[in-house]
Amino acid sequence: MAKIGFIGLGIMGAHMARNLIKGGHALVVNGAYPVPEDLARTTTVVADSTAVAQAADIVVIMVPDTPDVANVLFADDGVAKGLTKGKLVIDMSSISPLDTQAFAKKINELDCDYLDAPVSGGEIGARDATLTIMVGGPQKSFDLAKPLFDLMGKNISLIGDNGAGQTCKVANQIIVALNIEAVAEALLFAARSGADPERVRKALMGGFASSRILEVHGERMTKRTFNPGFRIELHQKDLNLALDGARKLGIALPHTASAQQLFSVCAANGGKAWDHSAMVRALEIMANFEVAQAPAADQKAA
Repeated sequence: MAKIGFIGLGIMGAHMARNLIKGGHALVVNGAYPVPEDLARTTTVVADSTAVAQAADIVVIMVPDTPDVANVLFADDGVAKGLTKGKLVIDMSSISPLDTQAFAKKINELDCDYLDAPVSGGEIGARDATLTIMVGGPQKSFDLAKPLFDLMGKNISLIGDNGAGQTCKVANQIIVALNIEAVAEALLFAARSGADPERVRKALMGGFASSRILEVHGERMTKRTFNPGFRIELHQKDLNLALDGARKLGIALPHTASAQQLFSVCAANGGKAWDHSAMVRALEIMANFEVAQAPAADQKAA
């Protein structure tokens, strides 16, 4: 089995690391970042990212944003300083496609390979090893990494060259945000009209409106469980990538922009760390009504 370096043991990364261990791989992790107690017992903890790269055959990175990846790779104690010829770096964070191409070029100049492999599926997908993994990079590197991806996900696709995986993830985040907005508006409408939003949600699950967002995040909205999964501030970051890319391409993404504004309302009301299903809170603030709130008899819509 390959010796894997894993950097970024957050909400999703910790589950992904556990699944690699279950698959029989030995993990080396960076002790400069928080290491969950169970992983501290089952991995080799080293001083920094350079040491991780020195000890590992393959280095996996799962951190929040583009500057975080740049720091992990190229800081004075970064991964690049510990690489030797033939090693593979896999960035599973969700970051800028253009910066990804630049990062890959720098790693390639060290005679190492690079894959961008962002994921979708949230904490549940990471825990259950059912993530969708969108990969950019050379076929030979994808073939080498595929057995690792199989331990972490189910729907695994090589999209194209470096940067293509990140482009696919940005497209994914557009779709997810707009679906959350649609579910939130529908459940708010139903609740304000006097219907039980949870019964409405369950009924809609049997029809053409059914979706994974309606199933999982719709239930979060009706049960008011907004502990993250996937934080609003991270989805904002992804939509910023989409909107910035759209400006550069000269195209309009009007509904992506409106979803971003709703996330901004949540953030302005203390919700940047809420789960992204809490977008419904922005609509509730504007309506002065909560999805789980039963309207008084004299307030029900005719």
